[in-house]
Amino acid sequence: MKCPFCGHLETQVVETRVSEDADFIRRRRQCGHCEKRFTTYERPEVSFPAVVKKDGRRVDYVPAKLRASFTLALRKRPVSTEQVDAAIERIEEKLLNLGAREVPANKLGEMVMRELKKMDKVAYIRFASVYRSFEDIDEFRALVDEVRK
Repeated sequence: MKCPFCGHLETQVVETRVSEDADFIRRRRQCGHCEKRFTTYERPEVSFPAVVKKDGRRVDYVPAKLRASFTLALRKRPVSTEQVDAAIERIEEKLLNLGAREVPANKLGEMVMRELKKMDKVAYIRFASVYRSFEDIDEFRALVDEVRK
C-alpha cells in the first residue's frame, strides 16, 4: 500500500479490526519510510446484474429504487423497516446468486411481488396493480381473489 504522505511503497499493517456489522475491515498502517500512520478500509466489491427494461434498455441496478418501491407499496402499512431490509437483502442475494450479467426487469418485479405477498397483502395488491398495469376492474378483482385463497 502506497503511503499517502510520502508515497513510499512499503507500509506495515499495525492493527486490524472488523466493523461491528462485519461489512468491512479497518486497517491501521504505518509507513516504513516516514513512519506516519493512516487508515484503510477493505470492502468486498460486488456487482449486480444490469436490469433490462421492457423496451430493451439496460440500466444499472440501483438499490435505492428497490427500496423506494417497497416504501411506496408499504406506505401506512404495519411493516417494520427490519422486515423491508431483510426482503431487500433476500432479493439482492438472489440477484447475485443468479450469476448473470443481466436480469429482466419483470423478473426483478416478480421477486418484489413475492416478498410483498409474504409481508403484507394490501401492499402486494398495491404494487401488483401498478406493476401489472391492469386495464380493467376484472383483472384487479382476480388478483384480490387470488390473495384471499
